[in-house]
Amino acid sequence: MASTKEIKNHINSVKDTQKITNAMYLISSTKLTKAKKELDQTRAFFQYTQNEIKRIFRRAPDIESRYFYPPKDEPPLNGTYGCLVITADKGLAGAYNLNVIKETEKLLKKHEDTKLFVVGEYGRRYFMKHNIPIEQSFLYTAQNPTMDRAREICSILLEMYDKKKLDKIYVVYTDMESSIQEEAKTFRLLPFHRFEFMKENELETDFEFVPSLKTVLESMMPSYIAGFIYSALVDSFCSEQNARMTAMDSANKNAEKILAELQVEYNRVRQAAITQEITEISAGAKAQRQKRKKKGGSQ
Repeated sequence: MASTKEIKNHINSVKDTQKITNAMYLISSTKLTKAKKELDQTRAFFQYTQNEIKRIFRRAPDIESRYFYPPKDEPPLNGTYGCLVITADKGLAGAYNLNVIKETEKLLKKHEDTKLFVVGEYGRRYFMKHNIPIEQSFLYTAQNPTMDRAREICSILLEMYDKKKLDKIYVVYTDMESSIQEEAKTFRLLPFHRFEFMKENELETDFEFVPSLKTVLESMMPSYIAGFIYSALVDSFCSEQNARMTAMDSANKNAEKILAELQVEYNRVRQAAITQEITEISAGAKAQRQKRKKKGGSQ
């Protein structure tokens, strides 16, 4: 049985850990609020871009573009795939990183000729440890997603796509559907299916596109793709912070449970020690009385 000193040290250790988990919970909460605000501020622009692309396809549904499958025939395109994997820089976020890794491994099993583009230190270390080749690792932190970084990733992926080094591009990220539900997803970024931009069919004013519909579409698509990548980066970042908040909250509850159990054990051990001391004192006093009686009887 542990001594009272050992139990006291254990209690102090749990309390120190609890201070850290509380601090991490508050930090993640602040980061989550800030990231959501930044995403909401930029979402309107990309929604507008998407609407304009829809407008083009309603005007000319058969327009040809390297970003879309052909109008009538949509082949599987079984060439080289590119996969942008978005992970965190560290753990302590529940199953957040593991779920992204599992989604990536599913894609690798289905299509071995896949080049990985990794954001986040956790993903880099995992793939290096398991000897899985990485085409390019974006060394900046996943903790600060910005539009400039999204454009940089977009330009690299599009350059390889335009040079036909990649036939499809996927993004594996975590979508925070709500504060209590998030899901790791694999989304095909390129090429697009046309029906994704042809769902609406309302009447609208006829516009003139200068110099041409195709030129306008080609100039808009990089912005749209960069916007989606930025959205995926921020969405993943929000999911990471939400997962860490959940993990830290669970850690705090477990710490409270452990502290309660340790306090009961501490009280039991202390009471046992007090009882033992009383018993020893009583036994010693009894022995002294018997000794005095013996001396008195012998006289």
